[in-house]
Amino acid sequence: MARIRQTIKVDGQECWTLFDTGARNTYVTPSVARVLQTSTMAHAFKTALGGGVNISALLEAEIQGHPISTHALVIDEIGKDEDGKPIEILFGALAMQQWGIRPVPDEERLDLTQYPDEFVEF
Repeated sequence: MARIRQTIKVDGQECWTLFDTGARNTYVTPSVARVLQTSTMAHAFKTALGGGVNISALLEAEIQGHPISTHALVIDEIGKDEDGKPIEILFGALAMQQWGIRPVPDEERLDLTQYPDEFVEF
């Protein structure tokens, strides 16, 4: 499991983000969701992070100058990182795969060399 911490830009604001290959989904806190397009889901889902989730959001952000757009679930609290800093976005494996983002834990950075210039669908 690879984990990288860094800020990403959401609607011009810097948000503390944990990129975690051990998490399948992407989550945002209500403070981030306030600037995103959200919708109430027909059914609530339980998460291992605690509680039920019934609001989804369209996360549009910028990661190292690269725009991304992905589905996120809104959760009251994600938790704190190893330094005690509150995590605002948990960026999961599905979104990393979608956008060609690869964590490089030994160097504590993200590799975006596989970021798609265009989508080719078959």
